[in-house]
Amino acid sequence: MIDVQRLRILREVARQGSFSKAAAALLFTPSAVSQHIATLERSIGAAVVERSTRGVVLTEAGRLLIEAAEAVFAELHHAQEQIDRIAAGRTRLTIATFSSGGRRLLPRALTPFVADHPDVEINVLEREPEDSLPLVREGTADLAIAYHFDGPLPLARGDRSTLRWTPLMEDPMSVVLPKGHRLAGREALDLTELADERWVLGCTKTQDYLRRYAERAGFEPRFAGATSDYFFAQSLVATGVGVSLIPQVALDHSATALAIVPIQPPRPTRYIGVATAGRRRPQPLVEGLVGALFRAVDQG
Repeated sequence: MIDVQRLRILREVARQGSFSKAAAALLFTPSAVSQHIATLERSIGAAVVERSTRGVVLTEAGRLLIEAAEAVFAELHHAQEQIDRIAAGRTRLTIATFSSGGRRLLPRALTPFVADHPDVEINVLEREPEDSLPLVREGTADLAIAYHFDGPLPLARGDRSTLRWTPLMEDPMSVVLPKGHRLAGREALDLTELADERWVLGCTKTQDYLRRYAERAGFEPRFAGATSDYFFAQSLVATGVGVSLIPQVALDHSATALAIVPIQPPRPTRYIGVATAGRRRPQPLVEGLVGALFRAVDQG
């Protein structure tokens, strides 16, 4: 039988990259950490770490144990959450979501869900995907509304075995211009036509995409401002500060001072989905909210 405490120590060694740093984080001595790892290795009959001049690295057996450990700790955390809820006499659903998804998608799904489940306590956390997915994985959040661009999901090793990703919708991006801009009347634009413009950013990930595209197209983007809020970015565009690249979910169609122009293919797109934990026991509330999110998307 593999000792859970030793799995916890191995996980900290993997995180810290050394026995001494893991010992400091765990309030153990380095000798105690070393002894626990040695005992773990004897119990499974294989080495789990290798020592090198760069510190400590996991062996293949160690990586397999870490992946299993993450699932075990997530289940234990989830079980404790459920026990705490039972003890407190309440049912809680914790949802992590990025800002624009929380502003546009989640309310349309929560309205009917809350009406059908008036006794459920809703807890919403605003988090970007790199922060929300680990919350689901460890059991702090029940589900996360998240996204990725043309790259992979921000998942660490082991996440794919404990997280389920359900695609929800595509979220194509458009250029947002001041209403009187010379290109405001166009049906579609190539980003190279905006090479001389100054850009207002609503997300650091948008900046990463824009820089990659500009490098391929042979121009250097100029930036007039950076925010962490697409709606704030559009308010700056309306004043004439610059132009912006905004996903469909975050477009402010009520702003009369803005012109929204689609980008010509290949159009940059965010891919929005729902991350849930791959638990063995049914999760009817989670499944119910995921269904409500799909219905909200279908209804536009």
